[in-house]
Amino acid sequence: MKNHFALLVIDVQKGLFMRPVPVYQADDLIKNLNLLIKRAREKHVPVFFIQHSNKFLSKGGDSWRIHPALERRASDRIIPKQTASAFQRTALERELRAGGLTTVVITGLVTHGCVRATCLNALKLGLKAILVKDGHSSYNKRAARLIEEWNQKLSGVGAELKAVEEIDFKGKYHE
Repeated sequence: MKNHFALLVIDVQKGLFMRPVPVYQADDLIKNLNLLIKRAREKHVPVFFIQHSNKFLSKGGDSWRIHPALERRASDRIIPKQTASAFQRTALERELRAGGLTTVVITGLVTHGCVRATCLNALKLGLKAILVKDGHSSYNKRAARLIEEWNQKLSGVGAELKAVEEIDFKGKYHE
């Protein structure tokens, strides 16, 4: 049976870790993402690094680069984007559909921005969305509250909420 999962690592870029307000629990976030990336590779699940560009994250610049502590490989897919959702005006949906991938495991930055928008768009497109509740964060003074708030809101509209320890990239999740 073909594996139907994809891991999305959204906007975990150097520049977002250099903001005046630090990324909430940054070390834990990187550790959790690397654990998920390792598990995904063990199960031959494709890893998509979503890479935002804007005035602050200038394409090709140092702040635009994926965080160096993440365990990337040349075989990982890079999806460039310029909007909040990883699906809007990108090749992500096409690549997922072409690979028969129907479940996206969503992680990254920032909780109430690109993570939220990508999760909502995944659901709108009919994909199963698993939001990793300890796999996304923000560089906001209210980050802990925003994470909890958006975990609940997104769960309430159909996203499956799972902790890193619960993600094994096999079996069936919520139907």
